[in-house]
Amino acid sequence: MSVNLHDYIASVPDFPEKGIIYRDISPLMADGTAYRQATDEIVAYAWKKEVDMIVGPEARGFIVGCPVAYKLGIGFAPARKKGKLPRPTVSASYGLEYGKSTLYLHKDAIKPGQKVLVTDDLLATGGTIAATIQLVEDLGGIVVGTAFLIELTDLNGRDKIKGYDMLALMKY
Repeated sequence: MSVNLHDYIASVPDFPEKGIIYRDISPLMADGTAYRQATDEIVAYAWKKEVDMIVGPEARGFIVGCPVAYKLGIGFAPARKKGKLPRPTVSASYGLEYGKSTLYLHKDAIKPGQKVLVTDDLLATGGTIAATIQLVEDLGGIVVGTAFLIELTDLNGRDKIKGYDMLALMKY
């Protein structure tokens, strides 16, 4: 039985600030049928791409990527913020509305030539995903696709990841 995934996204007006509509994936994660369907759709995409490894940025990229990696029987590598990874890392910085942030990936997380799927809950402006892609490529990985539960089309995140195949299960 297929469900309409949009029915499991809560739209919260004026959060985290006035004028923003926050797309909350918590109801989707709380419903076993919806969460399984979303995961299975990304698994099918990853299967076609012959993915060897999943990489997801902190923290909701873990929520999307880990069950996909589990179902495929492959590994998952977390892209984390400063001070969260205990071994040698590579880093990539990206712009935020006010300043910048940096993501880190263990230097041995990706083997040269590995086909990688980058996952996250949401594609907004694209900065986080572009930085995650850079980390994978700096380690010699090949990003064969990106997958998201939601794409916020008005924020033009696709522009920052042009040239990379993309799956978005829902668009707002």
